[in-house]
Amino acid sequence: MIDISELASEKIKQLMAADGMTDAYLRLGVKTGGCSGFTYGMGIDEEVSEADDTLELNGLKVVMEKDSVKYLRGLQIDYKESAMGGGFTMNNPNAIATCGCGSSFRTKEEAGVPGEC
Repeated sequence: MIDISELASEKIKQLMAADGMTDAYLRLGVKTGGCSGFTYGMGIDEEVSEADDTLELNGLKVVMEKDSVKYLRGLQIDYKESAMGGGFTMNNPNAIATCGCGSSFRTKEEAGVPGEC
C-alpha cells in the first residue's frame, strides 16, 4: 500500500523516542488545501479509531484515516540529507501535479480545494 524507507522509519522512531512516545503511531492523512488542492498530514499519534487503517512497516506502526487511503496508495516516504539539513520526502504516484514546496498535490480524479500554501 505505502512504502517508508528504512532511513525515514529510523528518523521517525528517533523523533518518537525523543518525545517519549515509543508506543505511538505515525499518522498519515490528506486534507483539502494547499496551492494544488490537497495537502499531506504527517504526525505522531497515540490514538487509533474505527475510522483508521493500520499497518506496520520497518517496525513502525502506521495509521491512516480510511478516507485518505485512496490518495496515499503507492506513496513512498523517504528521508534526505543535504548541506541545508534534512527532511522527509513524499513520492505519490497518484499526484499529477504538485506545488513547488512538495507538500501539496492534485490527482487525476480530484482537484481538491486549492488555497494558500
